[in-house]
This record gives sequence, structure tokens and C-alpha cells, in this order.
Amino acid sequence: MPHFIIEYTDNIKSEANIPALLEKINQSLISRSDVFPIGGIRSRAIELHDYRVADGTEDDAFVHAVLKIGAGRSEADKEAACDELFEIIKDHFAALFAKRYLALSMELIEFSEAGTYKQNNIHARYKKTLT
Repeated sequence: MPHFIIEYTDNIKSEANIPALLEKINQSLISRSDVFPIGGIRSRAIELHDYRVADGTEDDAFVHAVLKIGAGRSEADKEAACDELFEIIKDHFAALFAKRYLALSMELIEFSEAGTYKQNNIHARYKKTLT
């Protein structure tokens, strides 16, 4: 963990540059490797084709992000990470936001370790490079 999932409406695909956004998101999370293990970072985007925004009379768009993390981080660490990630999102979409109707949102989901199942050998690679 963490997993970062972004959903975006297909009417902004040509201007959204989602790969660049995911790179920025990962760099932000990597910079917090004392809070989030690098080997657990996953980011992905889901382009939405079936959606409706508001009353449907305009070509409105939205981007919604979810940061999923396991329990155990301090409130200060969670707030700092989320504040930075949402600033990245707002900056990334600033030009598009200035010229069209666009809703940006993000939420944090924190869950307990009970009920999650994981197997990941990527962590070992980063442990080797740190020693």
C-alpha cells in the first residue's frame, strides 16, 4: 500500500495526460517512503465511458481520485500526503479547469489489515537497495 486510483471522464482524455499525472503521484508517494513503502505503491487510472454529471445538459467532466492505505499512519502523515496529492491533481488540471466545467475530488480510504490479503516480493528489492 498505498494504492492510488483515479477515475476520469472520457471527454477530457485528449487533454488530461493521465500518464504524466500518475508519474507525479508516484513521485510524491515515493518521497514519503518513510510512511509508504515504495514496493507497495500502485497507481492506476480508469477512463469512464458511461457517466452522467449534474443534469446532463452540458459536456461536464470530472476526475475523482481515491488513495487507499492500510491503518497505522499518523493523522499528520495522512493529511500531509493527501494535501500534497490533491495539490498535484489541481495543478495538473489547472488549464483544463480554467476553460471547461470540471469537478475534481479525492478521498482517503483507510482500512485495517484484517480482511486484506497480500503477497509482494517487490518490497525485497527496495530493502536491498537501502542497505
